[in-house]
Amino acid sequence: MLNMTDNIQIITTDWKQSRQELVQIRTSVFIEEQLVPAELEWDEFDEQSTHFLAFYDDNPIATARLKPDGQIGRMAVIRNYRNRGIGTKLLTTVLLRATNTGYSMVYIHAQNQAIDFYKKFNFIHNGTEFMDAGIVHRAMYKLLNNN
Repeated sequence: MLNMTDNIQIITTDWKQSRQELVQIRTSVFIEEQLVPAELEWDEFDEQSTHFLAFYDDNPIATARLKPDGQIGRMAVIRNYRNRGIGTKLLTTVLLRATNTGYSMVYIHAQNQAIDFYKKFNFIHNGTEFMDAGIVHRAMYKLLNNN
């Protein structure tokens, strides 16, 4: 499959500046595709978090957020752009930002189907499976090297 990462631009942003694009991507992936109830998708952490947006030809196609406590979440790539290296580039950007900001550790609540993806970045399982918004998840963490 085509690797598009050379044509992908990732920006660091916030909820106030990029709410429209963030809502568009997360609505498509989480609410419409994965059937997450809208009332569970939006929370008070959106305004407190650092957000990341990936663009292809000026179209928003992927997002993630980094909460103040070090949780990476709401990572989503629009269906037609998956398996092309975009998630890898996006997560690499988030991890670099977390490291440069001084986080010693980050963690995620990974959907079971994404565990192998996060293992490639040396995330480690932590605890047992749990349900969130009707989807099986597993807590994972990664120690960061910020020497």
